[in-house]
Amino acid sequence: MSALGHYLEEDGIATVAISLIRPQTEDTKPPRALWVPFELGRPFGPPSDPVFRKRVIITALRLLVREDGPVLIEDFSHDDPRAHPDPAWVPPFISTTVAASPPETLAVRLEAEMLLRGAHRRWVEQHRRTTVGLSGLSTTECARYVAD
Repeated sequence: MSALGHYLEEDGIATVAISLIRPQTEDTKPPRALWVPFELGRPFGPPSDPVFRKRVIITALRLLVREDGPVLIEDFSHDDPRAHPDPAWVPPFISTTVAASPPETLAVRLEAEMLLRGAHRRWVEQHRRTTVGLSGLSTTECARYVAD
């Protein structure tokens, strides 16, 4: 869209791009762009927050009245409000007691639930190869990594 913005601007149509990847925007040098620190696919922020999304749109539109170009890349000053960890969040399908337990306890429970471990071990013995475990971690270490 940044390159297209240049062509539209040549025909007298003002443009503003919403940028999710700042280095790409810096390379293409659009006439005006608002860089937003949101996940890919969410250029206006969280889908369930119309007030926040409106703030993004208004900030982008305000770039239209600025004349300090020819290339203007502005940073949006707010993060996605969901980007901050929620201390009350617990993993789904896990009781609050287990979720609040030390990571070691959760790792032991996770390792115990790895139901395909026996089938995987038999397959490796038969075929002498695997794509599982490329990290070099054992099953127990993987469980602890996931639990942490």
